[in-house]
Amino acid sequence: MLNFRVAVEKDVALILHFINELAKYEKMENEVVATEVLLKHWLFEEKKAEVIFVLVDKKEVGFALFFYNFSTFLGRAGIYLEDLYISPEYRGNGFGKALIKKLAHIAVERGCGRLEWWCLDWNKPSIDFYLSLGAEPMKDWTVYRVAGEKLTALADF
Repeated sequence: MLNFRVAVEKDVALILHFINELAKYEKMENEVVATEVLLKHWLFEEKKAEVIFVLVDKKEVGFALFFYNFSTFLGRAGIYLEDLYISPEYRGNGFGKALIKKLAHIAVERGCGRLEWWCLDWNKPSIDFYLSLGAEPMKDWTVYRVAGEKLTALADF
């Protein structure tokens, strides 16, 4: 039986577990600096992002972490999917698709103009999955980022 549930504060350890599993899959474990304290603060005190779990027989087998972005061209918010992860033993059963469909439902229900995310260029299984859902890769756009010491320097601190 497939269900969804919204994460609550007591789920912080489970959220961090899924983040670490995703980082391992993406070969980026060394980049995870998130802690339970940080997640508790930003997710449940500041409410800057939301988490939904997908459950099979009442067990959390994956998650999606998302937040609002804004399109000036559309004049409305969208949902940005930061993380989507299904535990390996549950992949191939439609749970990832069900989770994205749930996010699409939330986006439409909340009046959002789009649902979008990034995907690593090498991740062909995920790219094929996203294309099968009707997602389109953005052409003519490159992601830029300023973080860490460069962000601090740019802010003149």
